[in-house]
Amino acid sequence: MAHVITDANFAETLNTDKLVVVDFWATWCGPCKAIAPVVDELATEYEGRAVICKCNVDECDDVPMNYNIRSIPTLLFFKNGEVVDRHVGAASKADLAAKIDANL
Repeated sequence: MAHVITDANFAETLNTDKLVVVDFWATWCGPCKAIAPVVDELATEYEGRAVICKCNVDECDDVPMNYNIRSIPTLLFFKNGEVVDRHVGAASKADLAAKIDANL
């Protein structure tokens, strides 16, 4: 299961040497619902190598605003606290896994 990001725990979540992937989503978003199981599967498969997280944009104000999240789902890939990649929209498990692998 993916780690839940809040405005309060975001900074500490980035404080790792592992790749951090944050899925920005909302309950009312169809494409977000479509990739939710994929994100959870990737969180399990990459456990110990990457930190896969979810950030509900309706429950967090600061984090989505700080990273100019204008469309969801948006996945940001962080390495050493910096954004190294981004994906906007739904994607297949293979596509997201390839992005994770490319940034590990």
